Amino acid sequence: MSSLSTAHVLVEALPYIRQFAGRTVVVKYGGNALAGTSEHDALALFAEDIVLMHAVGIRPVVVHGGGPQINEMLARLNIESSFANGLRVTDAATMEVVQMVLNGQVNPQIVSAINKLGNIAVGLSGEDGRTIQVTQRNEELGFVGEIERIRTHVIEGLLTDGLVPVLSTVGVDANGTSYNVNADTAAGAIAEALRAEKIVYLTDIAGLRRDINDAMSLIQRISINDLQSLIDDGTISGGMIPKIESCMQAVRGGVKSAHILDGRIAHVLLLELFTDQGVGTMITGAQ
Repeated sequence: MSSLSTAHVLVEALPYIRQFAGRTVVVKYGGNALAGTSEHDALALFAEDIVLMHAVGIRPVVVHGGGPQINEMLARLNIESSFANGLRVTDAATMEVVQMVLNGQVNPQIVSAINKLGNIAVGLSGEDGRTIQVTQRNEELGFVGEIERIRTHVIEGLLTDGLVPVLSTVGVDANGTSYNVNADTAAGAIAEALRAEKIVYLTDIAGLRRDINDAMSLIQRISINDLQSLIDDGTISGGMIPKIESCMQAVRGGVKSAHILDGRIAHVLLLELFTDQGVGTMITGAQ
């Protein structure tokens, strides 16, 4: 890139930097995005994006999952894994693995990657300060939590101190029992509770398509009303429904926009936030 091209990029980014400075942006970093590609170190590039966002005055909050990593560990331990309606059936042994992987493996990896560049990340679990308070979703699913309340005091305290919270989605009930919580749902609830400017979901797809087999049918911008129509007619189905529903709930709850991006693309956060065209799907309120 020539010096002049670099200057043009910076000028294009300037109004967005001004617009979002001081605003909270929740980034849900999915386990599939974390797995990355063979072409680059996805986690290192993600960390660069978070540090740059922080440096220009944005207040990022990272919420992460770890489904593929949990699956791998369960397989190593010969623990059978099953799902019901997109949710992992979580018995006591599986819950121990969920905590071990999310709190002991994935969370430290993300924190370390960010801190190598900026020394600003702090890892925590939804159990800490009872940040994610839950009730049991139903007995058949075992230790799967339904979010009852998001307590934001720990997250807000870290943000006030100029730090980046990195939150694993293990919740806790009123008795102190830990539960597995769907990371998409948790991220949306956290964004809503923090009154975030945006919530961004990094996953392993480029965004929403009107035709799943046609890359040219990518939907760049859509309202929650039109999105509901795509659910009703079956365009959006299966595992995407919980993610889309969490987007819609967050936007209805006051988050200005939700974004679905391919986290395997280098610097996808910067491309979506700081360029005119963007690279994924942006979901807005009713129009």
